[in-house]
Amino acid sequence: MKTVEEIKAAIEAAVPGAGVEVVLNPGASGQHSLRLAPETATAVATFLRDDAELALDFLSNVTGVDWPDKEIAEKVKVKRTVTKTVDGVEQTVEETVDETRRRVEPGYLEAVYHLFSVEKKSAAAEPVVLRMRTVNRSDQVELPSLTPIWRSAEFQEREVFDLFGIVFTGHPDLRRLLMWDGFKDHPMRRDYVEPDDFEYEPTAHDAVLARAAAQQAASKAASQAESLAQEGPVGGQ
Repeated sequence: MKTVEEIKAAIEAAVPGAGVEVVLNPGASGQHSLRLAPETATAVATFLRDDAELALDFLSNVTGVDWPDKEIAEKVKVKRTVTKTVDGVEQTVEETVDETRRRVEPGYLEAVYHLFSVEKKSAAAEPVVLRMRTVNRSDQVELPSLTPIWRSAEFQEREVFDLFGIVFTGHPDLRRLLMWDGFKDHPMRRDYVEPDDFEYEPTAHDAVLARAAAQQAASKAASQAESLAQEGPVGGQ
């Protein structure tokens, strides 16, 4: 299998303006990955699947990552005007000092795909790892679905949508997979707060109990109506 740098070069030759970046992994595994630009991700994925040399025809895993906002402290050198007493005389001088400045780096959500080639028998080798980032974690969380390229992404993208909140545009059936439809929030986000009361979760019995309650209310109303009919009009002859 080619290195990520070689795969990047092949992509750029086949997909003009692909916007692919190599993401290096400094860990012991050294499992480097490729970050795709969302606007060209479908074209790049199609190339990776259909290219005769790569033939990445098997998507084994899709997962999500939540990257919250991060505060970064940076030391910068700044010039300040200070007043000093030199030999009994006050003087205004300019000094260069270190100053700590803080900035917030906006967070984002990330989808990660692991690819192999069954045709090339690469299952025993390391996967080719693809990444895509959303713009933020709030109102711009869309990424293109890769299910039309690799069908095995369908349920896995649904799981990422459910647990992380990434909206995969072009997905054939994007809906919650593990949580119920009325559930709010996404449990795998790092700022998710578990509820104090777990009894709010609906179960299969809830629908049965609701139907039973409706039937009991209807039976009670019918019984009361029958009793009134038997008693006749109040004050009648």
